[in-house]
Amino acid sequence: MSYSISIRNTVLFLGMLITPILHAQTIKGRVTGGNNESLIGANIYWLGTSIGVSTDVDGKFELTSANIKDKRLIARFVGYKPDTIEVKNQTYVQFKLIETTSLNEVTVTGERDGIVVSTITPYKTEQITQLELSKAACCDLAGCFETQITVQPQTTNVITNSKELRILGLSGVYNQVLIDGFPMIQGLSYTYGISSIPGTLVNNIFIAKGANSILQGFESISGQINVLTLKPDKTDKLLINAYMNSFMEKQFNANYSFKKGKWSNLTAVHTTQPANKFDRDDDNFLDLPLITRYSVFNKLKYGNSNDWGWNSSIAIRYVNEERTGGQTHFNPETDKGSSEVYGQTVNFDQPEIWTKTGYRFNDKSNVVLFASAFHQQQNSYFGTVKYDAQQTNFYGNLQYEYKYSKHEVKTGISYRYMNLNEDVGFTSNALSRTYDGNYNKLEYIPGFFAENKMQFIDKRLTWMLGARVDHHNQFGFMASPRTLLKYNFAPRTVIRANFGTGWRTANPFSENIGLLVSSRDIIFTESLNPEQAINYGVNLTQKFDTKNENIDGYISADFYRTEFQNQIFPDYDTDPTKAIIKNFTGTSVSNGFQIEAFVKLWKRIEAKVGYNYLDVYRIIEGEKQVLPFNPKDKIISALSFKPLSKKFHIDVNIHWYGERRLPDTKSNPSQHQRPDYSKPYTVVNAQFTYNFKRFETYIGCENIFDFRQKRPIISWEDPFSPYFDTSSVWGPTRGREFYIGIKFRITKAKA
Repeated sequence: MSYSISIRNTVLFLGMLITPILHAQTIKGRVTGGNNESLIGANIYWLGTSIGVSTDVDGKFELTSANIKDKRLIARFVGYKPDTIEVKNQTYVQFKLIETTSLNEVTVTGERDGIVVSTITPYKTEQITQLELSKAACCDLAGCFETQITVQPQTTNVITNSKELRILGLSGVYNQVLIDGFPMIQGLSYTYGISSIPGTLVNNIFIAKGANSILQGFESISGQINVLTLKPDKTDKLLINAYMNSFMEKQFNANYSFKKGKWSNLTAVHTTQPANKFDRDDDNFLDLPLITRYSVFNKLKYGNSNDWGWNSSIAIRYVNEERTGGQTHFNPETDKGSSEVYGQTVNFDQPEIWTKTGYRFNDKSNVVLFASAFHQQQNSYFGTVKYDAQQTNFYGNLQYEYKYSKHEVKTGISYRYMNLNEDVGFTSNALSRTYDGNYNKLEYIPGFFAENKMQFIDKRLTWMLGARVDHHNQFGFMASPRTLLKYNFAPRTVIRANFGTGWRTANPFSENIGLLVSSRDIIFTESLNPEQAINYGVNLTQKFDTKNENIDGYISADFYRTEFQNQIFPDYDTDPTKAIIKNFTGTSVSNGFQIEAFVKLWKRIEAKVGYNYLDVYRIIEGEKQVLPFNPKDKIISALSFKPLSKKFHIDVNIHWYGERRLPDTKSNPSQHQRPDYSKPYTVVNAQFTYNFKRFETYIGCENIFDFRQKRPIISWEDPFSPYFDTSSVWGPTRGREFYIGIKFRITKAKA
């Protein structure tokens, strides 16, 4: 099997990164509130020093006592009274903080950073908090990554504005996107799923690059994005948000939550109403699609996963969405499938449900059942291509967790089911395309997994070793081993290394929706096998601060390499009138290097700069062929200012993109040819936010200097010609966008 690369040798290599070890006692603990709820991001530090850490998503922490003389440990959290514990011989401490009753005390205590880089998890995790999300409009999930460099939102179809989230320069399909830990973005839901999650529903986003935990499945090859929705017991009682941009697109969101005893509930509604018609290029195509969306969400929660006994949460969501794009005079009521007026319409309904129920026996053992399901019904036209599809998904995971000595073991069984039916037809086939027909995909995949997190050398060295074996109904048994190492050279200096494998089965139409848009014929030369890859990488994170807390921040650098044993990436180059889809078992590699620095000054100013280098290529007949659409170089910088009064904040971010290779069009007639590489360009965004007592207003501008890729569609003059193609889109196409919004919130009364 292609996964026969020795894990033992890789672990040995990673172990060489661990240099001489200093012996010191590590203190581990947890910070909770009065109701035993986890306090995430609480500050823990030794009295009279700047040596400290922040608590993780479970309110847990660990730090060393090396060179500490006064062993009094302090815990602080916004809105709670600080507490001090003297550490004698114990290795575990429990803080239970009491809420303050004075709002003035809350105001002066401070707040956590917008992006938190964990020093606790074995794999590097970036946490985007609500504070960071407030620095941009964040109308949907795709817009929540404006101020960070790891994730790159990429447009997959400029006419309907579908998007994907890329990590390490690879297609978004290799990056596992989870909602509350559940695989809800798959198949049909992949195409428009990230745009259907409103930003006002997002609580935190956790980003992990490369191989990581195997608990959620086998598909995370380039990384994982876990989007946590709001917690009913930890959010505003009422939130109303209204938004409108200069294209006259409107959005409205309303969230309502309540809590009674151990029960809490959140209900959220969202709608998007279409923009006006704009065509700044005079190419007779809309600059942005007309989107109408309605969604309703409800989340019911009982208890707390960290408390002994039962706990449960169940979420249901329903989405109805319609997108219309194409020529400005296209009428979806009369022109669907027309061969005279080009247009695209997408209409889908998607009900979904997910639930997590657990029973905690004690502080050491816990059992959890995860289950989710969704169904999507989609009807769409792309010019003369009619695409109707239905998909039903089910996911189940029964997991047992046990802690003993220096081990944390998680093991269990999982089951996945997918039934995808795609019907492709042509209302007119003057181009003699051949890919019409009915495509059925039925998968059921039971699996077994086990993962052990071990700690050594006074808990400064953490080793996570995991593996899962899944059985695919068509391809048989597939193994996914992964191993991760973390070593704390000092409380704020962490090096990590990871190695692992992943695999997935492809959904060529829904994951490459641009293929249905163009006039290219789609050629399947063989049956498609699972895509398989190995990913390994290293990361160094250095945090810093000053004793008076006027300056703090971090520097992080990492390198990841992905090597495919089989990859399915459409061949756009052999013939510009065709897209050839087949297995590629030759050399296919992605190298990604990233370095970023963040600093916070006087609790008022935040500055960040990051650089990302990508080298994504294949070896074809002995020659290196760079894959299209990836900028080799990217730089992002962000600057924020917020006075101590927190009455307002100003946020600016600048994105610079280097050139990227485009599909080869040399065999086209001269008027339909495009350059082999795009131009470098810069996009500048800014937002001003002002806070009243219960109201918050924000006004901003995206793409301030109005950079546009003009007339990006090849053969826009004749969209029914053999040369019509939208795959050469590499930059913004709609230019400068102003927006304004207002939020009204009522917070929960303190108990």
